[in-house]
Amino acid sequence: MEIILIIIVVILAWFYNFWNGANDAANVIAPSVSTRALSFKKAIALAAVFNLLGAFITTEVAKTIGKGIVMPEIITQTFLIFALIGAITWVAFSTKFGIPVSVTHSLIGGLMGPAIISVGTSALIASGLIKIVIGMIIAPIVGFSLAIVLMLILSWFIRVLDKFSFTRSISPFKISQTFRLGQIFSSSASALSHGMNDSQNAIGIITISLIAGGFLSEFTVPLWVILGSGLFMATGTYFGGQAVIRSLGRKIYKIRPIHGFSAQTSSAIIIGIQSLAGIPLSTTQVISSAI
Repeated sequence: MEIILIIIVVILAWFYNFWNGANDAANVIAPSVSTRALSFKKAIALAAVFNLLGAFITTEVAKTIGKGIVMPEIITQTFLIFALIGAITWVAFSTKFGIPVSVTHSLIGGLMGPAIISVGTSALIASGLIKIVIGMIIAPIVGFSLAIVLMLILSWFIRVLDKFSFTRSISPFKISQTFRLGQIFSSSASALSHGMNDSQNAIGIITISLIAGGFLSEFTVPLWVILGSGLFMATGTYFGGQAVIRSLGRKIYKIRPIHGFSAQTSSAIIIGIQSLAGIPLSTTQVISSAI
């Protein structure tokens, strides 16, 4: 019976990652697609590769999800099943209507609900939740501020080049083309940081499920868990991310290549640093604030 429940948890966790890809991973490529730096298919392929690579860099966020929010000893397979169903329901609904939401915080709420119902607030790990709340408040603010600073620096640099140009003024078209090329690298960095953070959610759930079922003695992430989570996230981005891309890429601001480069670069820096610290973030909030 236990093995059947674990299989259900794995299936739900990967289904959750599908919707994670449809909503959150779309954030990674929205600026590049909107500025036409990359076609949708090329952006998806890029996001898939670097999301997967990012998942191998660190598993600190997976550890926080698996054993830093609620006490591991109270976690059962049914506990994880209900947590995943709650998160999937909200994320699927939001993605359907093109609403960028925090898939990470949806799962954190999904974990807290069954814990409070079954044991009470004493089942929650205060240090882990405080770390998450601090990241939730600070990361979007820093992303917003860093994107502004980067945009100002780039604008100043362009003006200096234009002023001291010995031939003729730099055309807006040439500037756009340069930053479209730069967006290939900023998209890669953004996808890499996204893999370091968001893909870890399902990884943490599956790993703690294997521990609860007696298949693992310590929090060591199996290779197949990382590969499966990355694959389902990439699949979700390909089939379901268009609505969120339209919201982030066109309905907040008319993004030009220089804006997309600034937003992606700044958010990649913030998300990467927080991921190494094991803080589950809303990559949606960080990227949206940067845009």
